[in-house]
Amino acid sequence: MKFGPKKVLMAGLLAAGLALSACSGGATGGSSNAGGPATTALTLGTLQDVRSWDPAQAHVGHGLQPYQAVYDSLILRQPDGKLVPMLATEWTYNADQTALTLKLHDGVTFSDGAAFDADAVKANMDHFKKANGPQMSQLASVQDVKVVDKSTVELDLSVPDPALTYFLSQAAGLMGSPKALETEGIKTEPVGSGPYVMDKASSVKDSVSVFNARDGYWNKDLQKFSKVTFKILADVTARTNALVSGQVDATLLDPKNGKQAEGAGMKLETNQVDWQGLLLMDRDGTKNPALKDLRVRQALNYAFDRKTMLDQILLGQGTVTSQPFGKESGAWVESLENKYNYDPAKAKSLLKEAGYETGMTLDVPSFPGFEPILAVMKQQLSDVGVTLNVGAAVMNTFTADVAAQKFTSMYFSLFQGEPWVAINQMINTNALYNPFKSTSPELKAMIDAVQTGGDNSSKLAQKVNEYVVDEAWFVPLYRVNQMYYHNNKITVTPQIQMAVPAIYNYAPAK
Repeated sequence: MKFGPKKVLMAGLLAAGLALSACSGGATGGSSNAGGPATTALTLGTLQDVRSWDPAQAHVGHGLQPYQAVYDSLILRQPDGKLVPMLATEWTYNADQTALTLKLHDGVTFSDGAAFDADAVKANMDHFKKANGPQMSQLASVQDVKVVDKSTVELDLSVPDPALTYFLSQAAGLMGSPKALETEGIKTEPVGSGPYVMDKASSVKDSVSVFNARDGYWNKDLQKFSKVTFKILADVTARTNALVSGQVDATLLDPKNGKQAEGAGMKLETNQVDWQGLLLMDRDGTKNPALKDLRVRQALNYAFDRKTMLDQILLGQGTVTSQPFGKESGAWVESLENKYNYDPAKAKSLLKEAGYETGMTLDVPSFPGFEPILAVMKQQLSDVGVTLNVGAAVMNTFTADVAAQKFTSMYFSLFQGEPWVAINQMINTNALYNPFKSTSPELKAMIDAVQTGGDNSSKLAQKVNEYVVDEAWFVPLYRVNQMYYHNNKITVTPQIQMAVPAIYNYAPAK
């Protein structure tokens, strides 16, 4: 899969390219009422409320979906990951991938009447870069936004960024009214050009957010409901009960609660978004000398019975793996999938070769919810002579503690995003989950090739994947199934690399 086309024409969007066929259950398909949304309400159970409706404060994953109700993005990402036009009708990179030119849709307005144009794009991007939002790094490579004309903008980059078009389908691409940006009001009442507008009188912070179909919305194919409600239910049992009782139409559950939903006739949509396993971050042995030895890191990989752990902890809802890149990313390599099979004898032999025949110690922090898996890991590691010390639970200072090299290793769940996103999350020297800044000239050359590779970036990232698996930077255990359940009143299409679908992926059942 490529990060984004060099050039995409608008004809494919409105004629057919944006829409998956409605009869296939695709949520980006045509509306059942060509003149407007079906007179149907959609209620979704979500894990948390947004902290601010300012589009610059939008997050990814669970946190992106609510913003999509009110804010169009420059580029739309279809369920299979393909990038197609939305507010941008086409986009083109220059030869060295340092300038991206976007052509914009004409005639679009925001809900407050302001016009969407090149000036609006610049206002949003300038605001996004200085608003200190959770995803502000998405525009880190953009050093200037130039208004070429009313319908054209040019993004000038300090360095090539093969994930930029992807980011423009995410938080960085959400467009708010330039009249409302940087006002206090937009924090509590969003102002966008999207298919729905907030019913503020019916919305209650941290409880429910209600949106009504916007009159005159420019793209009726994406406006399938007369009303969309987000019901905030942090507790998974509460979400299960709400779904089974009909209070919500769809929500995210877990393997245990999924059994109850299935018993009530709910339909499961599943995809794999995260991988779980050990991050062996101190690969130079700065604080844990044993981790400097490749044989030790490989021994840790051979020590785990991944299939049994998956079956016991997640009731089999996932796929065992030895690689940190997801299957849909383009960097996935089939031969790496089972590179480290369960082989405790080999683990012991490698530890003996490395001089740790009498054992070694691995320290990890504790995380709420991971207690069962850490208990199983502790037992399996002890079987090969490794002592797993589980420390105190991680607190609100987690990000700062990781960056400060407080943890030499930890068990964690990481997002399997687009290759350039994943590389900068866990492998590059600026990555949060590479706090000891492990690297080598060989790896740096591979990463540089991905950065400047354009449409070949995903394939080039396979070499990065092979390197970190061979060098045992991590101990991946399995990719986790995200379990999204819904009733028979709607159809839902899962969104690649997202635990919850995009708002466009729902439609009334026929």
